[in-house]
Amino acid sequence: MTQPDLSIIIVSWNVQELLSNCLRSVLGQSERALQIIVVDSASSDGSAAMVAEEFPEVELIACQENVGFPRGNNLGLAQANGRYLLLLNPDTIVHDDALAKMVAYLEENPQVGVVGPQLLNEDGTVQSSRRRFPSLKTALFESTWLQPYAPQSVLDDYYVRDVGDEETAVVHWVMGACLMTRQEVVAQVGGLDEDYFMYSEELDYCRRIHGMGWQVVYYPPAKVTHLSGKSSEQAVTHRHINFNRAKLRYFRKNHGRFAAGMLRLFLLVSYAWQMFVEAIKGAVGHKRPLRWQRVKAYWMVLRSGLRPAGY
Repeated sequence: MTQPDLSIIIVSWNVQELLSNCLRSVLGQSERALQIIVVDSASSDGSAAMVAEEFPEVELIACQENVGFPRGNNLGLAQANGRYLLLLNPDTIVHDDALAKMVAYLEENPQVGVVGPQLLNEDGTVQSSRRRFPSLKTALFESTWLQPYAPQSVLDDYYVRDVGDEETAVVHWVMGACLMTRQEVVAQVGGLDEDYFMYSEELDYCRRIHGMGWQVVYYPPAKVTHLSGKSSEQAVTHRHINFNRAKLRYFRKNHGRFAAGMLRLFLLVSYAWQMFVEAIKGAVGHKRPLRWQRVKAYWMVLRSGLRPAGY
């Protein structure tokens, strides 16, 4: 059996229509030596049956439970035999010859271990998808209620705003919505850390790859539309919990117990404060259903304790 140039792994959960559109965009690419693997995470919307019926050329791994993004990708990686490997979200549309361009870039640049395309929003605007590794200062501001008050230099550095949207650049990590690597990188580094479940797994993975001496590159000639967060929208409270647990796991692994402990305390105090503010607004009658919904969500976050998995 001829080894495919590229194995594509798509982990999907309850996004049947988006998954169908994603697969059609992939099958329309000029990179024809493809192996496509869909890992269905126990979807209840008929996704697995749709793949089996409409896309018989796709290899389907139908899980009996929601296994999460890292474990799902690891199941796909174990079955993948392409020279290059693409982790692709189901809420994406691959444009033009993006896959062929990314494969060619890796072939021409043997020092590059990961390449990420330019991600686009649904309206065609550029989505932020390139990053530098976060510091503790970054973590206190980014994606917290303090973000609007962050020093501009902190966020500019983290989001790599000194690099133009159309400029190919070596960065620290790229978003996992579309991330291409090499078979030899996976052989050297291993799979994704399954204790993340979702969020920060690509940050952790790129850091491990970077630590082995490989470069990570943002490559805008390849373009992919990303309809951000469509799976996670289905469970908003769990999104808060999983996002912050993942952040804490990353800092515990890479910055130590003290840094992670301080960050966890800050996050818990932040959610307690936000819950108090929302309760006051609800009590005086301002958008009460929304306020009580948020109070309930923030209370569930506090009850979780935000303890990172594995520690």
